[in-house]
Amino acid sequence: MNGDVITSVETYALAVPLPRSLSDATARLTAWTVPVVEIRTADGRIGTGISGVHHGADLLTRVIDRHYAPELLGAASEDILGTWKRLYWLPTHWVGRAGTVHMALSMVDIALWDLAAQRAGLPLWRLLGGTPGPIETYNTDGGWLNLSVEEVIRDLGALADRGWRRLKVKIGTPDWREDAARVRAVRTAIGPDLTLMCDANQRWDLHTATRMLPVLAEAGMDWFEEPVHADDVLAHQRLQAAGIVDIAAGESLYSYHAFTTFIATGALRVVQVDVTRVGGVTEFLQIARHAAAAGLRVVPHAGDMMQVHQHLAGTFLSETPPLLEYIPWTREAFVHRSVVRDGYAARPQEPGASTAIAATARERWQVKGIGATPSNRRARQPR
Repeated sequence: MNGDVITSVETYALAVPLPRSLSDATARLTAWTVPVVEIRTADGRIGTGISGVHHGADLLTRVIDRHYAPELLGAASEDILGTWKRLYWLPTHWVGRAGTVHMALSMVDIALWDLAAQRAGLPLWRLLGGTPGPIETYNTDGGWLNLSVEEVIRDLGALADRGWRRLKVKIGTPDWREDAARVRAVRTAIGPDLTLMCDANQRWDLHTATRMLPVLAEAGMDWFEEPVHADDVLAHQRLQAAGIVDIAAGESLYSYHAFTTFIATGALRVVQVDVTRVGGVTEFLQIARHAAAAGLRVVPHAGDMMQVHQHLAGTFLSETPPLLEYIPWTREAFVHRSVVRDGYAARPQEPGASTAIAATARERWQVKGIGATPSNRRARQPR
């Protein structure tokens, strides 16, 4: 048996509690759940793929357990693109070419790239041709919507004291005037030198979002993220055509085809492709290269809490320096944790994609009843 042949597939999920309850315009969060797939090969290696959700982790693991694992067992782990195409065009395509099914494909794809980097003895970013320098990050962890204006100002100030120069504020309340006051107060308090972004999490219609544009411009917002429903290309296009603030989107877009439509219509200037939402590293690279070639900024949304994206940033030609979203919620779940100093992420040095789960994390946070163990499987003969 060749060493790269897949011999078992295991899934599970971790629910990592947050230090405090947080809310945006769509959800209240008390934990961040990390669905996991571990793919073992005949040479004893384990490739780990992850996602990040606050609901429905069992749906992702079930797709892998019932539909993808039988196709993976006995296959060559090195055939990443062939595996991607084969899984994508399974009958599950007809009920989930975006969303749950595609996110499950991402987990498998990340695991296969993790194996490839391990086999090469390189961190994934080096395997992909990235440069070794640190990557600037922006911090999302201080501007949540359930926090008072005073709390947001205090938290953002503390993050600035720790080295971050780019910070995000959540907006999207039912009354846009409340958000306008919030944005103005934050900018006044932190001064003009820090870069601010804002995120409405799809909660407004075009009319309301349009009314907010002058306010955001006045506050010097770097971008306006998910201002309207994620599938409303024309609304994004109209907001971007106003030319007042850069429009950002991508965390709720799940495929290369969706991104190409937004790019072709001029509906955004900041492309927030997320490796856990699209079809893994394979599709992420396709989208990022396409967006960068169109002169757009590529700033990944960090559903993975930056573990994989720290490898992907700066691995494609772009006129703008790479930038990453930083949220620290799940760092303790991983063997090789991301390292950020003075707002800059250091490149990982260990072989792989930095996705291996710490044994202590499974002991503390594994969710009962989600996933399937490798003992439940019977490997096919090598293809």
